[in-house]
Amino acid sequence: MAEARALEIVRGAGRAAAMLQSTRRLLLTHLGEPQSAAALARKLGLPRQRLNYHLRELERQGLAECVEERRKGNCTERVMRATARSFVISPEALGTLGPTPEAAADRFSASYLVAAAARVIRDLAAMEQRARDEGKRLATFTVEADIRFASAAARAGFAEELAAAVATLTARYHDEHAPGGRAFHLLAAVHPALKGPAPPPPDEPRRPSRKKGRSAQPEHPRRRRKP
Repeated sequence: MAEARALEIVRGAGRAAAMLQSTRRLLLTHLGEPQSAAALARKLGLPRQRLNYHLRELERQGLAECVEERRKGNCTERVMRATARSFVISPEALGTLGPTPEAAADRFSASYLVAAAARVIRDLAAMEQRARDEGKRLATFTVEADIRFASAAARAGFAEELAAAVATLTARYHDEHAPGGRAFHLLAAVHPALKGPAPPPPDEPRRPSRKKGRSAQPEHPRRRRKP
């Protein structure tokens, strides 16, 4: 039995919607190891017929797969497993609502950094799928480091030196006309380190609170009819 992929990037809106449905998301969290619908029903306390429906939808969207079939009496039990150990949704799933760096012109803003990171996910998703179809491995390189700056001036100095170093290396190694060469995209980003665990995202949007003692007034009051 081949191992599940470490990471699956979900590109389409249909696949994203199928994965985010509450019951299917719950199933995926328990399908890191192969399990049957009967075992899942006992573990989660849900009807087996309902689980079978959601397992079929996950399999149809390529998020779960059958890894074994067991014969039990007159029935065949299918053992399912998630296609990956973790999932990331590509901004492609949002269509035109997905973030783009062009929409956030300020390179020093968090919005620009988020949009640039989203573009990396989008591009890698497409190229990884192409490489997988061709039986190849995608060539990537990642560097991470944690830095504590003594002051805002030190942070600005680091940014200037990093930009100068990137410009120097780019000028040294960039070759526009080399036969067989391949273009790569470099993204260097700096952001504050998160202190402690990240707060859980809200499941429902917050409703605006109304002040006590005041009733909501309509935007356009009705006009009185003249006698």
